Amino acid sequence: MIRFSIATVTYNASSTIARTLQSVSSQTYEAVDHIIVDGCSTDGTMAEIQRYVERNTDQRHPHNIVLIREPDDGLYDAMNKAIAQAKGDYIVFLNAGDKFHDENVLSDIVQQLKRYNQSRLPAVVYGETDLVDDEGRFLRHRRLEAPKQLSSRSFLSGMLVCHQSFYARTDLAKITPYDLHFRFSADYDWCIRILRSAERRDLRILNSQLILTDYLAEGMTTRNHRRSLLERLRLMARHYGWPRALAAHLWFVVRAVTKK
Repeated sequence: MIRFSIATVTYNASSTIARTLQSVSSQTYEAVDHIIVDGCSTDGTMAEIQRYVERNTDQRHPHNIVLIREPDDGLYDAMNKAIAQAKGDYIVFLNAGDKFHDENVLSDIVQQLKRYNQSRLPAVVYGETDLVDDEGRFLRHRRLEAPKQLSSRSFLSGMLVCHQSFYARTDLAKITPYDLHFRFSADYDWCIRILRSAERRDLRILNSQLILTDYLAEGMTTRNHRRSLLERLRLMARHYGWPRALAAHLWFVVRAVTKK
């Protein structure tokens, strides 16, 4: 039976964490490990998590919950801690404020995976993303659409697949931790390295053609947009070379101006 590790990283997220926890709890698929990594929140986050744990215990088919509460060296360090704890076939990050698009997301993915041998599951399952506000209300579909066929070269055009709609096989994630040298765009780097690892192993990449995630629009990268873009330029140059990186970023500027 295919198992999912859902990783939720939190810090002082009492206003948004409840809908994320409820979203995981309401999934109709049962084979779920929920890994929660809290960086010692000082608000009501832990109270919300404790209520979630208690409700989960009362369910007929409770999810397995792993809770880590300790200081960390930032978001990506906390995400590496989640990877270390993951035991499912796939890991996906659903952080505070994010939620599954509907209660059948995991069940729908599993239906698509049934045609694959367990030993040759796709390296990555991906899909589309909707953006929501602080209250979880729909804002718009994500401007960048997932490509029909995703590869490591796809990310030369930017973060075409939202990190929360990128399900990586856990065995690949464990040998591909987030690079903590990058503060804002380590997820961009991580996705490229996961895809390259899949390509070296000749593993499939599966486009679910589903909306998988409702993503909280105001994330860390959004709040630090300029620094994030500069960091992403460096990463793009590392993976694709400076000429392609600069040409891609010039196109990003032209695209942004023409859309105004």
